[in-house]
Amino acid sequence: MHWIDISVFVIYMCTMLGIGFFFLHKNKNADDYYVGGRNMGSLHIGLSVVATDVGGGFSIGLGGLGFVMGLAGSWMLFTGLIGAWLSAVFLIPRITKMKSFKELYTFPQIFEKFYNGKVALIAGIISAIGYIGFTSSQVLAGAKLASASFVDLNLNTALYIMGAIVVIYTFLGGIKAVIYTDTVQWIILMVGLIFIGIPLSYNAIGGYGAISAALPDDYMSLGNVSWQTLVNWTVTIIPIWFVGMTLYQRIFACRSEKEAKRAWFIAGIFEYPIMAFMGVMLGLFSRVAAEDGMFAYLGFATIAEMDSEMGLPMLLRTILPVGLMGLMMSAYFSAIMSTADSCLMAASGNVITDILDRFFPVTENHKRFLRISQFTTLLLGGFAIMLATSMQNVLELMLYSYAFMVSGLFVPIIGALFWKRSSSIAAFWAMLLGGGTTITLIAASFDLPLDLDANIFGISVSAITFFLFSYIFPNKEERESVYND
Repeated sequence: MHWIDISVFVIYMCTMLGIGFFFLHKNKNADDYYVGGRNMGSLHIGLSVVATDVGGGFSIGLGGLGFVMGLAGSWMLFTGLIGAWLSAVFLIPRITKMKSFKELYTFPQIFEKFYNGKVALIAGIISAIGYIGFTSSQVLAGAKLASASFVDLNLNTALYIMGAIVVIYTFLGGIKAVIYTDTVQWIILMVGLIFIGIPLSYNAIGGYGAISAALPDDYMSLGNVSWQTLVNWTVTIIPIWFVGMTLYQRIFACRSEKEAKRAWFIAGIFEYPIMAFMGVMLGLFSRVAAEDGMFAYLGFATIAEMDSEMGLPMLLRTILPVGLMGLMMSAYFSAIMSTADSCLMAASGNVITDILDRFFPVTENHKRFLRISQFTTLLLGGFAIMLATSMQNVLELMLYSYAFMVSGLFVPIIGALFWKRSSSIAAFWAMLLGGGTTITLIAASFDLPLDLDANIFGISVSAITFFLFSYIFPNKEERESVYND
């Protein structure tokens, strides 16, 4: 990259770190660090939600889908739209009417209100593991983008650099730094894609005629996807809107139920069709470029030699002029960092509030709670970076993390919110058996029936366990209502 591009990129990164330092002195207690003082509006929250959900994994991952299947890859984010709107209509009203709503920091704390401490502990462990994996996927996405953009920068070195930047400003600033940087980062990404990435890429590959000549017709069809893939995306992604710790933190951070619902509707529209089609179109453009030999100078003479998720950053590196390359790289790094920081905050909240505090109380002293939270964020960030070095595929790592959380947590939270008969014993075993089934099937690499996801079988085991055990082992004592009258 030219020194001008590098300068633009460095200035951007320093700005993100500056925001972290700014909020370092603004955070007075855990409310500030984890839930932004509980007084944030719908626009900042909505942009933060979509930035977190789409982020780097889906940005780079969508580019990979566009590379291998064309426009049909956009259906992945259609499930995001459905999930966002369903949770706005059904989840948010239930959560915000809880008596303890203004006291909650994490998603597993809701399980403690409906069930008991053991269930909340298991939920905290599942959520923390899932979000550490998700943080790793975002760091890996950033490293892939960096190594494809900067000459002589290998993947592991890029991992350490990208990871360090994300971890440091998240460790310093907490959720306010995360949400405000998310807003800035999402605006940068949208401007970069609309005014730089898409038009220049389209022109560089030769327009629609070149696309038609280079690719099969099904690349331009929304039907170029199997029903199994649609089912797998649906079952993995829609439920995450009901169990995602990052999303609950933002519900807690909103000043009212109305603001939260509006934020979720905003997020849904940005997910699909806006981001969905922009992401897969750029991936499709990179496939055309690869077919036409535009990446031969980088050592990729054939499609078979390429990682599909590297096509998009290679395209941008190849076609963007000096100055714009730095801006576009900053835009994509914005998306990556906006997800990585949120997931790291979620994992930190789970470990401190839902796990450690049960054995070594830390929440009683606000200043000590804040300092331990920051140290934990730093430690977990380092672990996520090390995990990323052992993985190769961003989308795969991200969906594995999603699957583990969904299969363990989705059925028990739906039962807690909407089924009075649900019991603590049922929730406990549904989490263990559901999440355990998914992880076992993934680790064993079984050939599953109909090419369906391991997550589908995990959720099925969780649901059967939950409903059977709720009847066999009902709660012995009637629980006090968790809702305001």
